[in-house]
Amino acid sequence: MAYSRPAAPGALGLIEAFGNSARRLHGEDALSDTGGAREWLRENGWPRAAAELDEQGRAELVEVREAVRAHLADEPDPGAPEVLNAWSDRVLAAPRWSDAGGARIAVAASSGVREVLGAVLSALAAEELAGRGDRLKVCRSPDCRWLFYDRSPANNSVWCSMSTCGARHKMRSYRTRKGAGSPPGPA
Repeated sequence: MAYSRPAAPGALGLIEAFGNSARRLHGEDALSDTGGAREWLRENGWPRAAAELDEQGRAELVEVREAVRAHLADEPDPGAPEVLNAWSDRVLAAPRWSDAGGARIAVAASSGVREVLGAVLSALAAEELAGRGDRLKVCRSPDCRWLFYDRSPANNSVWCSMSTCGARHKMRSYRTRKGAGSPPGPA
């Protein structure tokens, strides 16, 4: 299955790309080893992080990615805020305003990996504060968990794709109903 939704706009695209470094439906995880993580970092514009990456940095990327996914889920994991807050304390500084009048949440990271984490967490905080974060969602399918941007007018999409995850859910529901209402087989 190919994920066919357009990428999330603006800073939400950074969060979406980071979260989707794992394609669970396909058993793929770009951050599962340092070689794959380096490649993903280079492909996504983080050459310093790729060059500096070690096993600890890879584990940090995975920890924050999973906390972001857990935070954005329909039923957020109650442990996600603790992880996000702890990492925000490590990699973010106080907000800053430019002479031109724009505000941003500054990244105060000491390494390339922590710059990535700071950029993701800064974007997540800013987008949520601006009221745009609620459109970035996690597919409801436990086998998938793909991040997607909900462009529906009612902001009520729950599947990354109706033709894949939505169809699977509908088929499971149908089979459950059909199995519950089926007459017993021959004796």
